[in-house]
Amino acid sequence: MTQTGQTDESRGFEDPEYWNFMYDEGTAPWLIGGPQPAIVELEAAGLVRGRVLEPGCGSGEHTILFTRLGYESLGVDLSPSAIDYARRTATERGVPAARFEVANMLHPEHHPFLAGGFDTVVDVALFHGFGAYGDPGAAKAYADVLHALTNPGALVHILAHSDAAPGLSSSISDDVIRETFTGGWEVESIEAAHYQGFITEQISEVAVQRGLPAHGEVQLAAWLGRVRRL
Repeated sequence: MTQTGQTDESRGFEDPEYWNFMYDEGTAPWLIGGPQPAIVELEAAGLVRGRVLEPGCGSGEHTILFTRLGYESLGVDLSPSAIDYARRTATERGVPAARFEVANMLHPEHHPFLAGGFDTVVDVALFHGFGAYGDPGAAKAYADVLHALTNPGALVHILAHSDAAPGLSSSISDDVIRETFTGGWEVESIEAAHYQGFITEQISEVAVQRGLPAHGEVQLAAWLGRVRRL
């Protein structure tokens, strides 16, 4: 999304300044005031364990949730403004211990706190950007990074925007998940799910053009994938 309300992030996916604007202005459609319900259900089902990494943590709601529940959890994001937003949110939620760091997930070697040893990865709407708009091979490079950062048997959960219905940003088919996580991975399941968003005034026109409400909460088509690190 841009300052003019365009939601196609293909031109700025790996540019921190592109994302900073949305957090500085509070206009991002994923700022819903809490974690995604699909992720809450995931944790309740016992599918989160050990050390938890949330790449592309954005507003930090999931890392805050996991920290509150007693997990050793780290949220990272390319955008410094996102990390500032997440830290403020953690304090407001009464979970100041939630940990957030600025990081480029394609270059973990630049970030000592990404030394590995994670047991669970929760990716909420980051992977689909690599799959849809990243440079050639970016999605696979990202999967390779996750393999290096996780312990054998670790679970990677991916909540990605689905191409099965109109959405507000980049979307992928379920085949992108299957084709990316090969060689050292086992795709255990990919299920249809929902991604909760909020349509702001800045993207109202685009939303209507795509057959979505002009304002307020919206449930978007998503995939919820579970991949095990071998």
